[in-house]
Amino acid sequence: MNPSLYSAEGLAGLLFLVFVACAVAGALVATNSQRLIRAVAGLALSFVGVAGLYFFLGSPFVALMQVLIYVGAVCVTIIFAIMLADPEEPSGTESSGAKARTALGAAVGIVLVWALLEVALDAEWIGISGKGWDPSLASVKRIGESFLTTYSLNFELISVVLFAAIVGSLVLARAGRDKS
Repeated sequence: MNPSLYSAEGLAGLLFLVFVACAVAGALVATNSQRLIRAVAGLALSFVGVAGLYFFLGSPFVALMQVLIYVGAVCVTIIFAIMLADPEEPSGTESSGAKARTALGAAVGIVLVWALLEVALDAEWIGISGKGWDPSLASVKRIGESFLTTYSLNFELISVVLFAAIVGSLVLARAGRDKS
């Protein structure tokens, strides 16, 4: 039996599809845009879509961290770099090396998506209310304790991502100012 659009399941499915479309459309805008500010807007849109998907996976804390760290920190840092950079647009000529890197990146992306699909289709997924799910483990206090004990390396890698974004924005800003 298919749920009606006017039922809770139908609206949840529709909202899920909106978040998927948001993530995919944002990624397409980010990768295909000629203007840097549009690419950052697409990146932010994609991050918001991914945060919505985290929420649907039953991880509202991770969804909030996605919005705070990636949309709130990384994208804003890149926008500051754009504001500090030279306003001149780069020339539209692409070298053969750039085309080769694009093809290599597309090939790696296709292989990665294929591998993830293989793993996702072969894995045994546990539902939120299924066997092995303990709702007492989902409190913010328990997540914080896990970040500082079990997952401390992952927590530190987030700071490395933020550091790389800041350094990248400074490099963009400096390259824009050195031309004058």
